[in-house]
Amino acid sequence: MAELNSAVALAEAIRSGKASAVEAVEACLARSAAEQPRINCFTEIYAEDARRQAARIDALPLSERAGLALCGVPIGVKDFTPIAGKLTTFGSKVFRDHIAEHDPVIVRRLKAAGAIILGHTTTPEFAYSGNTQSPLWGITRNPWNSERSAGGSSGGSGAAVAGGCVMLAEGTDMGGSVRIPASLCGVVGLKPSFGRIPMDILRTQYDTLAHFGPLARCVDDAALFLSVCEGPDDSDALSLPALPLAFPVAAAPAKPRLAVSLDLDTHAISDEVSGLFHKLVDDLAKAGAEITWVKTPFSAQSVLDWEDLWAYCFAGDVGHLLEAHREDLDPNVVALIEAGRKLDAVKLRAIEHRRTALWRAFAGLLQGYDALLCPTTCTTAPFADPAQREPDQILPDGRFKSVDMTGHFNLTSSCPVLSLPMGLGASGLPGGLQIVGHRHDDRTVLALAKWIEGFRPPSFPSAA
Repeated sequence: MAELNSAVALAEAIRSGKASAVEAVEACLARSAAEQPRINCFTEIYAEDARRQAARIDALPLSERAGLALCGVPIGVKDFTPIAGKLTTFGSKVFRDHIAEHDPVIVRRLKAAGAIILGHTTTPEFAYSGNTQSPLWGITRNPWNSERSAGGSSGGSGAAVAGGCVMLAEGTDMGGSVRIPASLCGVVGLKPSFGRIPMDILRTQYDTLAHFGPLARCVDDAALFLSVCEGPDDSDALSLPALPLAFPVAAAPAKPRLAVSLDLDTHAISDEVSGLFHKLVDDLAKAGAEITWVKTPFSAQSVLDWEDLWAYCFAGDVGHLLEAHREDLDPNVVALIEAGRKLDAVKLRAIEHRRTALWRAFAGLLQGYDALLCPTTCTTAPFADPAQREPDQILPDGRFKSVDMTGHFNLTSSCPVLSLPMGLGASGLPGGLQIVGHRHDDRTVLALAKWIEGFRPPSFPSAA
């Protein structure tokens, strides 16, 4: 199956009878068996279920395969997203025995499109962190270098795709949790426009940070995932109408107008990521893009506001677990809950005021441009072991030193954002580019990403 290195190509080959779903599943199971001990990207692998589903697809007449957009494609689903009848732990000892009763909308749509769920992928407890480690499942590691982090909170999904274990994987993104592992693992990660894919797995329908999105080996695969999963559903009162999308992804504008920022006027960027970013921007300018370096409205305050909102979510959504399960919870989750409980309504409303001003300023900045480009992460993959990682901090010059620069675009959540590999740095590790589009304009973001992908074709660790 090596020549069918994208979900788009594999699904078409299985639909036409030129490839076998059983062979695709067996190839992914073999790769997963080799990689799981090294990178720990799965909580469980559903080998026999996957084989049965694959055999069922191979037995279908070609006429019945025609409507299956993901016909026979092996995928991963994050252990934050329930699968009916399967252990779904949210990365937590508290839910070590929890069997999900229902499929959310996104899982139903993936199954209906012919996707074969190979396994649940790892996440930190309740998806709290940009580094995937949990008290229940341990640390997930980067396929490029197992001493390094796969990112988070969809780190298992990013590692599984980069490691060749699955063609596609589902993730969730509340502050960069799709884009961070995409950047650190060297794959494509899409945070669609807020509401593009119904979000029905939270305790509230009115969260404005959370998105579902794909981790994929190429832009066309991310678009395929989105086309299958997008569209309104009454389970999510804020879900958007479908676009729809076409394949292959439409061409980018002839002379893209790109606003560019290295650091969003906020972050400390490593020399390695800076070099990758400047080289790519230079290549785009030589190819005809109109490049304008811009000043953005973001600040360290934006980061702090996102952190307060994140703590507020934890206090409200899982704070009830603290009294009975404190000893089972990750200490960092306990700290988040306790920080959220200290916030008052007036402070939260003030954050919403600043968030509104930030959105208006950013929407104004985007006028006249097709998209904003900036790095996804400030560094290549840091160490996977938390004890070896540098803490986030605000530097004396006011810049924020951290791994990622993604949460700003959850505050301005209507904007679709795609993380695209920029190539490998001197360390041999990948860096990611964020392409930030206009409100609800997912199609232009995908078109620009497809164009830029031509300058940086996908690459993966050896044998993946």
